[in-house]
Amino acid sequence: MAESCSDHLVITLDGPAGVGKTTLARRLAAELHLAYLDSGAMFRAIALRLGEGSWEWPAERIAERLSGMGFSVTGEGADTVMAVDGKPLGDEIRNERVGLMASNLATLPVVRDFLKKAQQDIGRVCRLVAEGRDMGTVVFPDAPCKFFLDATPDERARRRQLQLKEQGEDVDFDTLLVQIKVRDAQDRNRAVAPLRPAEDAVIVDTTKLSIEGVFLELVKHARTSCMK
Repeated sequence: MAESCSDHLVITLDGPAGVGKTTLARRLAAELHLAYLDSGAMFRAIALRLGEGSWEWPAERIAERLSGMGFSVTGEGADTVMAVDGKPLGDEIRNERVGLMASNLATLPVVRDFLKKAQQDIGRVCRLVAEGRDMGTVVFPDAPCKFFLDATPDERARRRQLQLKEQGEDVDFDTLLVQIKVRDAQDRNRAVAPLRPAEDAVIVDTTKLSIEGVFLELVKHARTSCMK
């Protein structure tokens, strides 16, 4: 495995949809020579495998379908590769439909328990920047360095629209804003592992900050508090 998969260290980066976690987590991982754990991609991979309406299945059926499904990461920073059963994940998990399916599945204890173990298994062998919604509160509560990023729903919808335009997709702003508010409601109000900052997390409101400004703040804190 890569150098980033040795000498245990986990930095967590949590926050709602569209706050810039992916870009910042990748950059932070690259800067600190750590692997990048995209927990959202893991939920999306499960959603793609199980399919539409699978969140309404009995827990036993979901557990059976998930049994034997193995995740792994290699590399570091933006070059980290996440694989499922040895096959690297691709862009097929990145559309909005899969994202909403993943959010529905994320409310289920059977799915969260499965992925919590998978994520902790990776964290035992890899030095990570772990990005998600409950990395600091549930999955890695003992991580020495935790961040929680936030921004207004309107700003997150604007950023998401720009991102999709760069990928060649023209999506209506109001549609994205509704989707983000739906995701927020699901994530913040679910009974299992609701979205919230860890008590010892550094909270950064990114609404009026540039990506570069947030990145520099994260790096400074990580180097002084986590990399000793």
